[in-house]
Amino acid sequence: QLQLVESGGGLVQPGGSLRLSCAASGFTLDYYVIGWFRQAPGKEREGVSCISTSDGITYYADSVKGRFTISRDNAKNTVYLQMNSLKPEDTAVYYCAGDLAWTSVQALCVSRNFGSWGQGTQVTVSA
Repeated sequence: QLQLVESGGGLVQPGGSLRLSCAASGFTLDYYVIGWFRQAPGKEREGVSCISTSDGITYYADSVKGRFTISRDNAKNTVYLQMNSLKPEDTAVYYCAGDLAWTSVQALCVSRNFGSWGQGTQVTVSA
């Protein structure tokens, strides 16, 4: 089973940056979609960004377009989320998730229907 471990969360001031990492084990990430999701207190989990590990196709939620960048390093079995121009409303627990690419990156990301999930990492944006 695909196992995912997130790292890189923390406390940052508004306008600052963080880079999250999602390290995968159990399988090589050749034909997967890996996504980043977040959940703030009292809110539903939402898809932030997803990437196909085979061809690099990406999807971004409107709320993060132009500020966040997802990338992958298949040699390291790791997917990254570079978050710039952070806002207080970006505060949430961020999870990475993975599944085989059985549908389009966007469809899978919007559905949130992933088989493997990490434990989450807290991101707090506050002055």
